[in-house]
Amino acid sequence: MTVLPEVHERHGATFREYDGRRVVDSYGRPDRTHRAVRKGVGVIETRYGILQISGDDRVEFVDNAVTNAVPTENGRGVYALLLDPQGRIETDLYVYNAGERLLCFTPPGEAAPLAASWRENVFIQDVDIENATDDLAVFGVHGPTATEKVASVLHGGVGSPDEEFTFVRGSMGEAGVSVIRTDNLPGEEGYEVVCAADDAHEAFETLITRGNNAVPFGYRTWESLTLEAGTPMFETELDGTVPNVLGLRNALDFSKGCYVGQEVVSKIENRGRPSRRLVGLALDSVPEPGAAVFAGDSHAGEVTRAGDPPLRESPVALAFVGFGDDLDTLTVRVDGEQVAASHEPLPFVDGSERSARLPEY
Repeated sequence: MTVLPEVHERHGATFREYDGRRVVDSYGRPDRTHRAVRKGVGVIETRYGILQISGDDRVEFVDNAVTNAVPTENGRGVYALLLDPQGRIETDLYVYNAGERLLCFTPPGEAAPLAASWRENVFIQDVDIENATDDLAVFGVHGPTATEKVASVLHGGVGSPDEEFTFVRGSMGEAGVSVIRTDNLPGEEGYEVVCAADDAHEAFETLITRGNNAVPFGYRTWESLTLEAGTPMFETELDGTVPNVLGLRNALDFSKGCYVGQEVVSKIENRGRPSRRLVGLALDSVPEPGAAVFAGDSHAGEVTRAGDPPLRESPVALAFVGFGDDLDTLTVRVDGEQVAASHEPLPFVDGSERSARLPEY
C-alpha cells in the first residue's frame, strides 16, 4: 500500500496492485513521462519490504545468509541474493549498515516470509528481526539530472553520495532523510530517499515541488525504463533462477565463507558456461510473458517480459535461451504464429548510466 494515496491522487495518479501492494500505475501520459525522466529527472514512490536487524551479531548473521559481503561500516550497503540449497534465487535484497541496525530492502512480498525464516534460524546469536515495512517510505529519484535535483533540496551540510550503495543523512524540508546512491536500474543516474512514514508527505512534496524540476512517475513508466535498460527484475527474471544464468555478477562475492547456497553457486561458476542466458530481442509485435522462443525448428526458451517502450521504434523483449543456440535464426510465438526476432545487445537504450544488473557472461 502506498503511504500517500491522497497525495498521489491530487497529482492525478491511478493505481494498481504490484506484488500484493497498491502502487501508483501512472499520473497520465506514461510515454511522455518516460521521456521526461530520460531527459531530466523523475520521482517514484518505490515499494519495498523492509527488515530491521539489530543486536550485536546482526552483521555476522546476515552475512552468513546472503551471497555478498555485508559492510561493517556505517553508511554503506550492498546488493545480495538469498539462495535455496540448489543455488536458485529465493529473493534479492539490498543490505545497508545504518550503525546500530541493518536495513534489508526486499521485493514487497518477501519481507514477511524472510523475517519468519530468519527468526527460525536465530539460536544463541544476539539478533533481533523486525518488519519495518510500514514504518518507512522510499522515493526513487532517477534521470540524468538526478544529482542536481537531490542537491537542490538536500540540507544538513552534506552532499549527494557519489559511490554506489553509500548513503548520507540530512533533511528535505522538515523531513529527516537518508539519501542512497543506487545501482541505476532504469539505466539512469539514481538515488533513493528514505524517511519515516510520518515524514513521507513532506519528503515527496519537497522532491516534486521544490528545487530543480522533477516529474512524478509510476510503475508503468518504471517498467518501461527498466526494460529499455535491460535490467533483470525479481518478479520476471530473478525469482527461481540460478545467478549465472542471469550473468548477475554484482550480487556475488566468491571469496566469502559458507552460507546457504554459496557452495552450489561456486561449483556452477567453476563448471563453465551456464545452460541458458538472458538476451534482448527486437520484434514487430509484443509477445506475452512465457511466449516460446525458437532457434530454427528447435525450442530455445521463453520470453520473460516484453513491451513497446517509447524510445524504441519497435517492440522489444527479454528472453531466456539456450547458451549455444543460434541467435541469428530466432522466432517467437505471438498469437499462435511464429514472428521473426532479431537478437539485440543490452541495453536497448543508453541512458546516463548503465544498470549494474546488466548480464555479463
